[in-house]
Amino acid sequence: MIRKYLIPVLAIAGILFAIFTVVRGSKPVPAAPPVSKPARAPFASYVAGAGIVEASTENISIGTPVGNLVDEIFVKVGDEVRAGAPLFKLRDKVTQAELQEKKAALELAQSKLERLRGLPRPEDVPPLEAKVREAEASLDDQKNQLRLWESVTDPRAVSQEELSRKKFAVQVAEARLEAARAELSLLKAGAWKEDLRVAGAEVRAARAACQQIEADLERRTIRAPVDGEVLQVKIRLGEYAQPGPLATPLMILGNVEDLYVRVDIDENDAWRVKPGARAEASVRGNADLRTPLDFVRLEPFVIPKKSLTGESTERVDTRVLQVLYRFQLRDFPVYVGQQMDVFIEADALDRQNANPAPASSEHSDPGKGGGR
Repeated sequence: MIRKYLIPVLAIAGILFAIFTVVRGSKPVPAAPPVSKPARAPFASYVAGAGIVEASTENISIGTPVGNLVDEIFVKVGDEVRAGAPLFKLRDKVTQAELQEKKAALELAQSKLERLRGLPRPEDVPPLEAKVREAEASLDDQKNQLRLWESVTDPRAVSQEELSRKKFAVQVAEARLEAARAELSLLKAGAWKEDLRVAGAEVRAARAACQQIEADLERRTIRAPVDGEVLQVKIRLGEYAQPGPLATPLMILGNVEDLYVRVDIDENDAWRVKPGARAEASVRGNADLRTPLDFVRLEPFVIPKKSLTGESTERVDTRVLQVLYRFQLRDFPVYVGQQMDVFIEADALDRQNANPAPASSEHSDPGKGGGR
């Protein structure tokens, strides 16, 4: 009974279920609706590209010329700063000590120079003048004794040895008088010109050493290069600030009163972009948020594309021409670093000079570049 009826029924049921499964699985899967409405070009003929919002001064990566620990941070994200305003300060205790040492050396050199310029001191002259008078009196005394010995007529009463000694004493007194007069003249002449030059050079060298240390101290206070807004702060108190270019800047600064859009145009469409052409941008995620753009400049150097969209179809070997446009921020909800879809007006594509791939949709994806 089981073999005669049940097994055939189960076989037929399995076949029907298999047919149902195959038929149901062969139906096409409906396309998922887009997360947001795609941007639409406002021009009949256009070139599309992906744009990156940046500050009008470009995004300035703030670094430090010397490495040390961070002692003070004067700003926070969102602060408006003026050019020259301090952003953060590095530890400088050792440099401050070196500055004090150099200032002491400068003070010593200046004192030495002033001492030389002040020569002769009034109180130094009277002692030397008295020494000259003493030498003159001693010479007169020796000459007087010599005359007395020479006035004796009896040669037996005068020893020739004593007479020679008196003559030599007169010569010694004369030499002492000349030395005293020369010493007085040297004192009254003041400092030697070459000594003043040497002392002046020592002062300049000491002053230059102080200025060098002061400049080193100034380098430890990092200041804003332009007027702008602090966009990012990636340094904390006590952290070591490494000098040189970094993958993650210590701070990012830029002027955001006017924003720039840096548009990447595929090199295949670069020939269609004309300086001053009209352009319009829409915000990624909300195509209804649109703004006209003002042409700033075209950078006439094709570079490898860096601002990739992350799609699996993106070619990393694409080369692009970069065009900069300006727009005013006002109440437009867009931020530095955000991507925008940009459409640039272009002349109608000449089919004889260019053979673009046929578009599968109404317009090309701005993130990949392209145009009509």
